[in-house]
Amino acid sequence: MHTIVIGTLAIFLYLVAAVLLGLRLRNRDTNPASKWKGLSAAIIAIILHGWVVTHDVFTGDGLNLGVFNALSLVTWLISTILIIIAIKRPTENLGIIAFPGTALAIALESSFTASRITETLNTPIEIHILFSIGATSLLSIAAVQAVLLTVQDRHLRNKRPGGFIRALPPLQAMERLLFQLIAIGFVLQSLSLLSGFIFLENMFAQHLVHKSVLSIIAWGVFATLLWGRWKSGWRGKTAIRWTLSGFGVLVLAYIGSKIVLEVILP
Repeated sequence: MHTIVIGTLAIFLYLVAAVLLGLRLRNRDTNPASKWKGLSAAIIAIILHGWVVTHDVFTGDGLNLGVFNALSLVTWLISTILIIIAIKRPTENLGIIAFPGTALAIALESSFTASRITETLNTPIEIHILFSIGATSLLSIAAVQAVLLTVQDRHLRNKRPGGFIRALPPLQAMERLLFQLIAIGFVLQSLSLLSGFIFLENMFAQHLVHKSVLSIIAWGVFATLLWGRWKSGWRGKTAIRWTLSGFGVLVLAYIGSKIVLEVILP
């Protein structure tokens, strides 16, 4: 019961944070105080959400990474990273999309139960999981950034730079942040795959083959994007398409495979 109450309060605060940031963007308010009104609500939500995740994921028998628990854990980390980055970079507007998504993840975690897979961990496996979750979180933030960049680019191309678009950082700064997020996420994804090959007994076992193959494909998509950026200066729609494509494959690898194994084929 306590978990449900705390989770519900976290959902409410995440939504409050998203609304406050959305109003700030609509009103083109650049006052740092208004920025931290929204982020303060999100910080409290993260603390409460962290309690829920700890209660549901870290059990006495090991780490429970059922699909809804895993989704809640990843979205919690996404929101946490987003706020940390927002201290120095203008990423707070991403919370308008990310925070409601995190609230939805808590609701799913509280409402549904897939097959509760508990894993007995050792240090190498913990390192692999940490790299995987970190990579997924950063690349998810990059995907949200790409969506916001799409909206900004479309308004500028249609010569409609008014409204909330004026409150966003310049397009070049938005693109630069996008590739910084992708680069860091790509490094973590590379370490995740490498640690998987080293520490897991068989990355292509029947219950892992779909996740492993799709993860490698996603890694290839982001590798190609970074190479294209370095070699040919890819940007704009090209960068956005590759980012969202890589993220889509990554979602299929981590979330899609878990839904199939734990919900569709328990």
